[in-house]
Amino acid sequence: METIIIIVFLVGYLAITLEHNLKIDKLIPALAMMAILWAVIALAHLPVFEVNTDLKELEPSHIDEMLLHHLGKTAEILVFLLGAMTIVEIIDYFDGFATIKGYIRTKKKSKLLWLFSILAFILSAIIDNLTATIVLVTILQKVIKERDVRLWFAGMIIIAANAGGAWSPIGDVTTTMLWIGDKVSAMELIKNVLLPSIVCMVLPVLVALRYKAFKGEIETEALEDEPKKSPYGATMLYLGLGSIVFVPFFKTITHLPPYVGMMLSLAVVATFAEIYTSAKFSISNIDGAESHEGSMHSAVHASLSKIELPSILFFLGILLAVAALESLGMLFHFAGSLESTMPFLGTEAANGSVSDLVIIFLGIGSAVIDNVPLVAASMGMFSIPLDDSVWHFIAYSAGTGGSMLIIGSAAGVVAMGMEKIDFFWYFKKIAWLAFVGFIAGAGTFMLLRNLMQGA
Repeated sequence: METIIIIVFLVGYLAITLEHNLKIDKLIPALAMMAILWAVIALAHLPVFEVNTDLKELEPSHIDEMLLHHLGKTAEILVFLLGAMTIVEIIDYFDGFATIKGYIRTKKKSKLLWLFSILAFILSAIIDNLTATIVLVTILQKVIKERDVRLWFAGMIIIAANAGGAWSPIGDVTTTMLWIGDKVSAMELIKNVLLPSIVCMVLPVLVALRYKAFKGEIETEALEDEPKKSPYGATMLYLGLGSIVFVPFFKTITHLPPYVGMMLSLAVVATFAEIYTSAKFSISNIDGAESHEGSMHSAVHASLSKIELPSILFFLGILLAVAALESLGMLFHFAGSLESTMPFLGTEAANGSVSDLVIIFLGIGSAVIDNVPLVAASMGMFSIPLDDSVWHFIAYSAGTGGSMLIIGSAAGVVAMGMEKIDFFWYFKKIAWLAFVGFIAGAGTFMLLRNLMQGA
């Protein structure tokens, strides 16, 4: 039966990886794989286990309890993401991200590269790398008219956005998973991964500045200001970003799960959104031209209707599918075999050792395979305490490794769709820059870790 389980998982995984070739949304194989795996476990009466983190062994459990346990952990992540996505959509409803365009005052391509890279790095740490990429590529399309030049900028935005998401507990789905799963704490993650992530972003930019695409100036008329859709855009931008940043502090103070703080933040942002929507509607009535949008639904309802439910369902399917393998003890035993066969390169953990090479390969693998299931699998494989350097290295590798291929990260895929970036163009022009940044950042992480352990 275990062979059937592995075959189902591999077929489902392959279908997810070949999403663009098969032209089937990855949520479909993810949900099917999850349901089939748990059905096989139930019908075959396979024993399920929970990893005892204290004794580092497997303990028998009942399938209903096990499934409910994993559903609860998955729901924490999904509710958190729903809250964050809604806040981002509310900001966009008021055209808040247009405020960022006001910071772009230079015409020099080299300065623009630094500006977009830094914005991508910072924004992705707050609103996640996917949303940051969408926002900045949209602005990029209004600022730079030459498509060939724009492709280069889009490629660098992908690298910077993925690097920025790796050091923040709210910057990427994988870091959020590690944070909510009590593998990392917010402050320790930032302390250990921020510098390597900066190196991962800065080095490719420094190298790219030597390219012809980033020399000279853009056309002046490309920077003309556009009328804002809402007078509350800047207010909602700062309120929304601030409310998301507030969540880690809420968790630290109250010790409640992060999704509770995110729901509080959403409630605050939604309150102001409703007030501003009512104000806009009242003004339109005074002017004698009733706002159809304001009369039909609120800003919150409009924002909720734009939430990417396919992404939420994909996370549900893939996380519970990986949980099925974890419950059978497969990931636990696989981790043991990895530790015994891979060379030890210096990452010390409470349960012996996890090779740095394994984690680097995980990062490189995330360029080909979605990093969400990779990190989910690693969480089930290694019984390592909170804030062990292994988890920080996994957060860095899984977050930044996907930049090496255009299809290796959500940021890359969305940029690919928005700018019609060719896979092989990215592979020839950008991939090696991403690899250089990834390796340099990994080296920085290991050096920093060794210095901290020796102190």
